[in-house]
Amino acid sequence: CHRRGGGGLVAAEAAILANDRHSFTVNHIASHGIGPSLYRNRGGFDPLRDMPGVVRFAAMPNVLIVRSELPIHSVADLIGTIRANPSKANFSSASAGTSSHLGGILFGQIMGVEVTHVPYRGTAPSLSAVLNGEVLFNIDNAPTSRPHVLAGSLRAIAVSTAKRATTMPELPTMQEQGVAGFDVASWYGFAAPAATPRPVIDRLASVVLEAVADPAIIGRLAEIGAEPWPLGTDDYNAFMREEVARWAPVVRASGASVD
Repeated sequence: CHRRGGGGLVAAEAAILANDRHSFTVNHIASHGIGPSLYRNRGGFDPLRDMPGVVRFAAMPNVLIVRSELPIHSVADLIGTIRANPSKANFSSASAGTSSHLGGILFGQIMGVEVTHVPYRGTAPSLSAVLNGEVLFNIDNAPTSRPHVLAGSLRAIAVSTAKRATTMPELPTMQEQGVAGFDVASWYGFAAPAATPRPVIDRLASVVLEAVADPAIIGRLAEIGAEPWPLGTDDYNAFMREEVARWAPVVRASGASVD
């Protein structure tokens, strides 16, 4: 079945309750990277323990965007604007606890500036906030802002990942522009209940890893602004533990929590 909400945790719990040992869910940075530190009352549910990873298959870079009318063409320009106008140093996100929210907080921490988070209910209103001048910037999935960038109403000034994105190689990374260590990607994989037999896990992982090596699949991922980012079962779970450890202090610093 298809369940939405709770940063992916609703779907994860639904898969566990199915108890058929053949249910799985798409998991991502929100459910298994940020969520464990964000959701306080999970009724004892631990995503990494109860719904461990099967395989990672793709990642999507976030992009730092501003309104094109502003004289901001680089990270240095943005930092200069923030320091000159601290009362306007705000950014939008689709909701609290997303990679766009925590990425903005992390950006401010690294650059030593205070930025105010303004959450919206969804991607469209969070982008509209940038377009309308309600907020100064946004750091969110590249495909969501791309139409506005192509139309000239928004300007993309940096990509969030450590390496330039193959889907937009002309755009420099935030690290290239002085944001030391900034590396944020919206990653995606599959997770399954801990009771799922290992042969089932291994079979699904094998099929997915084979699929993301297919040129047709790679092309389809590129069409939606994503890139293959394959990782097998054991390495994927180790990666997610590292992500939880990395995001926990950022969540604490942001003050964000969900009951």
